[in-house]
Amino acid sequence: MKRDKEDYMLRATAANGQILAFAATTRNTVETAVEAHKLSPVAAAGLGRLLTGTAMMASTMKQKEDLLTIQILCDGPIGGMTVTADASGNVKGYVNNPRVLLPANKKGKLDVGGAVGNGTLRVIKDMGLKEPYIGQTELVSGEIAEDLTYYFAASEQVPSSVALGVFMNHDNTVAQAGGFIIQLLPFAEETVIQKLEERIATISSITSLLSQGKTPEMILKDLLFDMDLQIKEKQEITFYCNCSRERVERVLLSLGKEELEKMIEEKKPVELNCHFCNKKYSFTIEELKGLCLS
Repeated sequence: MKRDKEDYMLRATAANGQILAFAATTRNTVETAVEAHKLSPVAAAGLGRLLTGTAMMASTMKQKEDLLTIQILCDGPIGGMTVTADASGNVKGYVNNPRVLLPANKKGKLDVGGAVGNGTLRVIKDMGLKEPYIGQTELVSGEIAEDLTYYFAASEQVPSSVALGVFMNHDNTVAQAGGFIIQLLPFAEETVIQKLEERIATISSITSLLSQGKTPEMILKDLLFDMDLQIKEKQEITFYCNCSRERVERVLLSLGKEELEKMIEEKKPVELNCHFCNKKYSFTIEELKGLCLS
């Protein structure tokens, strides 16, 4: 698929710092995930929304080494999702059941909520401290954007509006993907809150805006055009996995010499897949013997 435009996000403020805003376009990122994991349309929509939301949220992390992980633990046929992102716009993720198929929902759209079902949204912030921060809320719809909106309000006490969308072509390629997050800071005035609520109510869906050719800049201007919008940062978003053969070797070594010897006795090459990017790593019997001696 032709990828003629980079994926990116904007970070902005408005109303004299009373509003924090993010907007992103992520078609290439989601398409990479679809190709890597051979995702069904509904799995692509679910994972694509979570990739977009996590990438925007991770941009607030202070250090480049900090990691944000969001897990959807659920009882629906998608089986759960995990996405990890850093502050530099690198994001990766997977679904437990990438081939899940469901009929369209009552609105004629991909039924992400039905695929997810009931469960929990877990946010893990690894900031290099002794223990990571973990926040957790119940899923309110399984549609991801509503669940993140509820997480912000319940766990971080930040009133937010989250919009995330993925629109798939009939050939299961990604037509559009992106989203926005608009947040009110604690000192926001009532007039600002009311104006923002009225603007957000006029938005039909994020995918309709993207399909109209709206860029993240245009989306933020539509929402905040007379509220002193200040774009602070533009950052590229990329589906990137830092797995390597060396990392996989360390995983094998962590199993212990006894487990490695059992693999060697079976006289079959070992193949391991990275959960996040689905890359395969194969080890011959000779290579396993070498690990045993290391």
